[in-house]
Amino acid sequence: MIKSAICEMLGIKYPVFQGGMAWIADGKLAAAVSNGGGLGIIAAGNAPADYVQEQIKIAKSLTDKPIGVNIMLMSPYADDVAKVVAENKVEVVTTGAGNPSKYMKSWLDAGIKVIPVVASVAMAKLMTRVGAAALIAEGGESGGHVGELTTIVLVPQVCDATNLPVIAAGGIADGRGVAAAFMLGAQGVQMGTRFLSAYECSVHPTYKEKVLKANDLCTMVTGKRLGHPVRSLRTPFTREYFKAEYSTMSDEELEKLATGALRLAAKEGDVEKGCFLAGQIAAMVKKEQPAAEIIKEVIEEAEPILLRAPQWVE
Repeated sequence: MIKSAICEMLGIKYPVFQGGMAWIADGKLAAAVSNGGGLGIIAAGNAPADYVQEQIKIAKSLTDKPIGVNIMLMSPYADDVAKVVAENKVEVVTTGAGNPSKYMKSWLDAGIKVIPVVASVAMAKLMTRVGAAALIAEGGESGGHVGELTTIVLVPQVCDATNLPVIAAGGIADGRGVAAAFMLGAQGVQMGTRFLSAYECSVHPTYKEKVLKANDLCTMVTGKRLGHPVRSLRTPFTREYFKAEYSTMSDEELEKLATGALRLAAKEGDVEKGCFLAGQIAAMVKKEQPAAEIIKEVIEEAEPILLRAPQWVE
């Protein structure tokens, strides 16, 4: 069985995190992943604090295993959600789309292990200095907010820049990806898009169907003009938004065009106005299955690959 410092640190069986997908990764999915031996993570996204509180309550009613909450620091509710996770003393907080330094003391005082998502070496070094327990190095292949570097380039550089355990994310969906991440120096992986196919994932059936039918060129990146690039499935909305980015539309109008688009996709399956976040590995997600089975499958695929590694050297 693959074991790493992440497993010991968090008290989990497998070094597998479930990504914090806004309006998708709820308490039910997080509990299923944690019960399956990984780390289930509730996504706060742009949701208010009472929603996050309710999802923590749901998760804790379904599992006694560690859970995490992902906080998108661009959210207007970030301050309130930061207080909620501290008050509930969740085991792990992961962060994205910003710098969590101002919240670190309150989280650390609450005994929370803070594991920020980083997309650059500079951010990795900063988070190491301010007290992070580990880092998630996420490449641009991932769904949602993305950086400039690919996973295969980012992960080894982050591993070299910190003494903290590194979790690789972006473009990982099977055992080959897990094995590759470990070969790059990571001690765990985070998967988001793969868990869209979990039985316990309550995303709208249309969303799930689009992922299961995706091909290798199914995603595109929009939002670069506003400085917040996002990867999602190609839909009428993303094509319209892409054209608007390179038009004379004002930044304010462009921002308004995207407001609520993810929720329309996740909750209503709206293919015309919804933004279906997904990573480049969507084409590798072929079937719906329990979250625990997904975790077990990728680990069992990775183990023999890692065991064969010595044969590459005479």
